[in-house]
Amino acid sequence: MSCVEMADDLGDEWWEHQPAGAASSPGYVSSSYTVLPTWTEVKKANIASDGEGRGDTEMMQQETAPVPALSKKTKQPKECFLIKPKETSEDATKTRKRRKKKITDVLAKSEPKPGTPEDLQKLMKDYFSSNRSVIELEELNLPDSCFLKANDLTHSLSSYLKEICPKWVKLRKNHSEKKSVLMLIICGSAVRALELIRSMTAFRGDSKVMKLFAKHIKVQEQVKLLEKRVVHLGVGTPGRIKELIKQGGLNLNPLKFLVFDWNWRDQKLRRMMDIPEIRKEVFELLEMGVFSLCKSESLKLGLF
Repeated sequence: MSCVEMADDLGDEWWEHQPAGAASSPGYVSSSYTVLPTWTEVKKANIASDGEGRGDTEMMQQETAPVPALSKKTKQPKECFLIKPKETSEDATKTRKRRKKKITDVLAKSEPKPGTPEDLQKLMKDYFSSNRSVIELEELNLPDSCFLKANDLTHSLSSYLKEICPKWVKLRKNHSEKKSVLMLIICGSAVRALELIRSMTAFRGDSKVMKLFAKHIKVQEQVKLLEKRVVHLGVGTPGRIKELIKQGGLNLNPLKFLVFDWNWRDQKLRRMMDIPEIRKEVFELLEMGVFSLCKSESLKLGLF
């Protein structure tokens, strides 16, 4: 028999001789001796104590375990406002340039209106006002008698020329002077000049017409042609006509009619006088003897 079994038997015999109620108290103490618990109770007590100890240990570990520090409150995202940089003078200038209306935008929204002599007079004053005195500007005013009837946008070029010059056939027959023309038609480009020449077939008849523009034609060649033969009509751009006058290839004294291709618009809806370069050349041409001829009433101006 093992020691444990012997201890269990002795314990059982000892409890049988104990007074009633002693069994309910494991640590019962008699007046003469102390009653010890049985081995079974000792094991149960140890098991219970181990469980309680383990629980206490776990509790102590939970109590003593470092509590993680509470994270700081997450900051709520704040509204972000973009501060507009201060506008410099250069930026303001660029903005103004972008917002500036183009002539194409203005003309696209406006109804086409026929040109009038007042329009030409106003453009002349605006152009010469920067370098002329008040007295000189008054001298540039052209008399109403030098203006022909303006096109009311209902005429073709041939019908308009027939209206302003009904005696053209007789006039051209009497013209025999070289290096000159009886009628000049001024337009904005070489392409437009060719279109005008084709559209005036009914009016010109047997008249000799010369192209007076710079495209594919040198000035010297045009001067030679004007010297060789009599020309009645000249159609071209103001820049080339001005150059021919400078080089002595074209004499304005026999000139009777000067017609501006005033109302026609290009792909960008610009008229001839809306283009600064052409406008400048037109007024320079007018200063080369046209003003004096108009005031002497030997030359008439027309706006087609």
